[in-house]
Amino acid sequence: MPVRFINSIASWLIKKRLHEIELFIKYPIEVQNEWLSELLTTAKDTEFGKKYNFKEISNYNEFSERVPLQDYESLKDYIERNRRGEQNLLWPTNIVWFAKSSGTTDKSKFIPVSEQTLEECHFNGGKDMIALYINNQENSNLFMGKNLALGGAWKIFESENHQSYYGDVSAIIIQNLPLWAEFFRSPSTEIALMDEWEQKLELLASSMENENVVSIAGVPSWMLVLLKKIIERKKVNYISEVWQNLEVYFHGGVSYEPYRQNFNQIFGNHNVNLVQVYNASEGFFAIQDRKNADDMLLMLDYGIYYEFIPEEYFDNEDKKVINLEQVELNKTYAMVISTTSGLWRYQIGDTIQFTSLSPFRIKIVGRTKHYINVFGEELMVHNTDEAIAEACKITGAIINEYTVAPVFMSEKSGTHQWIIEFEKIPSDLNYFTYILDNTLKEKNSDYEAKRYNNFVLDMPQIVVAPKNTFYNWLKKNNKLGGQHKVPRLSNNRQIADEIIQIIQASH
Repeated sequence: MPVRFINSIASWLIKKRLHEIELFIKYPIEVQNEWLSELLTTAKDTEFGKKYNFKEISNYNEFSERVPLQDYESLKDYIERNRRGEQNLLWPTNIVWFAKSSGTTDKSKFIPVSEQTLEECHFNGGKDMIALYINNQENSNLFMGKNLALGGAWKIFESENHQSYYGDVSAIIIQNLPLWAEFFRSPSTEIALMDEWEQKLELLASSMENENVVSIAGVPSWMLVLLKKIIERKKVNYISEVWQNLEVYFHGGVSYEPYRQNFNQIFGNHNVNLVQVYNASEGFFAIQDRKNADDMLLMLDYGIYYEFIPEEYFDNEDKKVINLEQVELNKTYAMVISTTSGLWRYQIGDTIQFTSLSPFRIKIVGRTKHYINVFGEELMVHNTDEAIAEACKITGAIINEYTVAPVFMSEKSGTHQWIIEFEKIPSDLNYFTYILDNTLKEKNSDYEAKRYNNFVLDMPQIVVAPKNTFYNWLKKNNKLGGQHKVPRLSNNRQIADEIIQIIQASH
């Protein structure tokens, strides 16, 4: 069967999904209410459902009044029992897969992933990502080559007479992919799911350097490492000299902005489309549905019921929670989800803003725990990502990674220490710092106020990290590959001091 014929048939089939997307865009609240009812009805006889009497809950107000907000600690006992073989605790169907989160602490989280979540959420998200992309790119040849998907690894968890499995959500998805998706994916499952990252990187590069790769998918930080490895092996300047038909990069996990200059250098003059997705251990939430947009369409029919905590209640013990009907534009909210894996009113730790209410589009602005507010500056990840991107753009610098931590000069004053690993260092570091600082002032009025006359916050300090510093930190903490990423902001100096130690040891 000719490849072009497969391409046109596959494209036609996948675009049939678009009318269903149009339905939830037109009737968002109705679709969400239907899913809440479906979730409660399905789980009414679980241990959790009986505890909170799901049978008697008939609307959102009753749901929010009767079922308390949850986090990992409050559900941990259920999840651990589930991992050891007990079922019908949070969700009625058997759950044997658990996504190990890439949290920044040593404490791992194991997020349950039911068959329904795989099918109705993660796999549908992958299909919709392609459907929306093809809808925007009529001349796409996405099915005429291979998709390179960077995945993590999974392992077996043995408990008495029961086996369950855990690993990166990317590995769980690859291990369970339907046949139609396997046909277009590379590399082999054996390589894709290898545990040892450095050996895996070599095999990924050698196995993919002669493939016809049309799309790539993965976390930007790790994708950069792989693309540079392939360019080095092939002794070329740009990845387009290796993959002439590369047309799209599906990215997520961390903001693309800090890496934009680095990718521009790797892509060269070859036009590679960029599509942002919001896919986490807990579910697939949103997809960029418009060309060159910096926001994503919130996907409302994946078996997830959404709620939101307004920013002013983040630190309150008694939190105000609203549903989709009550959200407002450009306000920061913490996401709360209820899912087909039994995560009930679960706070995932991500913060978002709505850029549109018809349809509901969002952008990720940070994490509830990843910010700096030591001196009242309330600096968020999206502020620092935008600032470093602007400084790179103006000075021609290119970065690999960065992290920011406070420096305490006295009880009431201090500064921010930026540890930056440059791919291309700016010719004038002081000018780079000036642009960085000024952009932060423009983006964040609290930061600007604290910087006034250097009374509370002094000028940022830049520490230039040698090449591979962050790689070595991730390796030291067993966080190579997969979904692992460098924490951008910290309210304390633990991570910064560990990285400074690595820098000092390299001199």
